[in-house]
Amino acid sequence: MKKSVLFGALTLAGLAAGAAQAATLDDVKARGSLNCGVTTGLVGFAAPDANGVWDGFDVGVCRAVAAAIFGDASAVNFVPTTGQTRFTALASGEIDMLARNTTWTFSRDTDLKFDFVGVNYYDGQGFIVPTALGVSSAKELDGATICIQTGTTTELNLADFFRANNISYVAVPIETNAEGQQQYLAGACDAYTTDASGLAATRATFENPGDHIILPEIVSKEPLGPLVRHGDNEWGDIVMWTLNALIAAEEYGVTSTNVNELAAGTDNPEINRLLGTEGELGAMIGLSNDWAKNAIAAVGNYGELFEKNIGENTPIGLARGLNAQWTNGGLLYSPPFR
Repeated sequence: MKKSVLFGALTLAGLAAGAAQAATLDDVKARGSLNCGVTTGLVGFAAPDANGVWDGFDVGVCRAVAAAIFGDASAVNFVPTTGQTRFTALASGEIDMLARNTTWTFSRDTDLKFDFVGVNYYDGQGFIVPTALGVSSAKELDGATICIQTGTTTELNLADFFRANNISYVAVPIETNAEGQQQYLAGACDAYTTDASGLAATRATFENPGDHIILPEIVSKEPLGPLVRHGDNEWGDIVMWTLNALIAAEEYGVTSTNVNELAAGTDNPEINRLLGTEGELGAMIGLSNDWAKNAIAAVGNYGELFEKNIGENTPIGLARGLNAQWTNGGLLYSPPFR
């Protein structure tokens, strides 16, 4: 009898929790669009064009989630956030997810009550300096003034690196990447430090990129990825598996150009499950069975998204490196779709 009562109580608690967890998806569907937090502007990752249309590597993740839910990659509102405002915007419900060069750390995942749902870029913190400074290593920056975004992991990493090497620096606090770029180019700081990918994106916008060098030291691990609020597992699953769908699609050779053809059915059961021609994976996360097909058709697979926005043939010029598929010596790896 006691076991029956306990089981009934747990069942009711589970149902109540399930109802609460569906809140974000219900809100997004009722609104008719996704609210996605992005940076205030970082070319290649998230920036508006002359017509105010947002594009970039992180923007693509937002659009993929919108396409998975609505079948429409344009059903998304982009909310610019700074290093200081991004977490408040997510915690308050102003945005449904954050896709803004944000590092997955212990305290953010636990103390701030967020869930990181994957990594879309494996990065590390670096330094950029004018070539004219004559510096070839970050260890030569003793006494330098360094521009640093407040409210970021780079603040702590910077302090750790200089203390470990018994050298000093003077911090020049900045709020946004645009401000950091302006201050650095104006000579207000000797160096600018942030994620190495961000430095490459920033340098690409300089009038004379060759006059600046990104120093060889990478002083931290910066796994960057989208995140959502704690306590809404269904919503977290949608964002997580949409990112995984883009990663898996590249591994299996599914692209934006062949996805509709492959969705008619293939000899590969994993591709069939991914694209919804076998199984009922969509129903498990409250979406239609073609959710992943819609996401891939809208933004391409992970490799397409990378090469279009930040790859070696773009002004950003980033090599795949750690962000290559596991089959090519990188860290990208999606759990199975089954």
